Amino acid sequence: VQLQASGGGLVQAGGSLRLSCAASGRTFSSSAMGWFRQAPGKEREFVAAISRIGGFRDYADSVKGRFTISRDNAKNTVYLQMNSLKPEDTAVYYCAADRTAIASNVRTVARDYDYWGQGTLVTVSS
Repeated sequence: VQLQASGGGLVQAGGSLRLSCAASGRTFSSSAMGWFRQAPGKEREFVAAISRIGGFRDYADSVKGRFTISRDNAKNTVYLQMNSLKPEDTAVYYCAADRTAIASNVRTVARDYDYWGQGTLVTVSS
């Protein structure tokens, strides 16, 4: 699976962005998908994940109620809608695929993910 993230940019605090991650290959629909982020000088952290057919989602506490993850298996794409953005959301955002998650579950640890996109930069100004 090859992953291509897009949609990052510069936005003012309180604004919104929608990230997309397009996947190539046949394993997208059988993979749980996740978004992680890494701010300068910090470790990569979990943001959100969605199960294979989208029935289960999980979010980091810091983004609950503001971010929404979704997927379109027909388009091999996963999305991250980010609303009410804060300066502390500034980071490079990565999408990732987890081939071995069970159908109704997602995982929140980066090392459990098998494939990674190149990242897209989100900058939130105050």
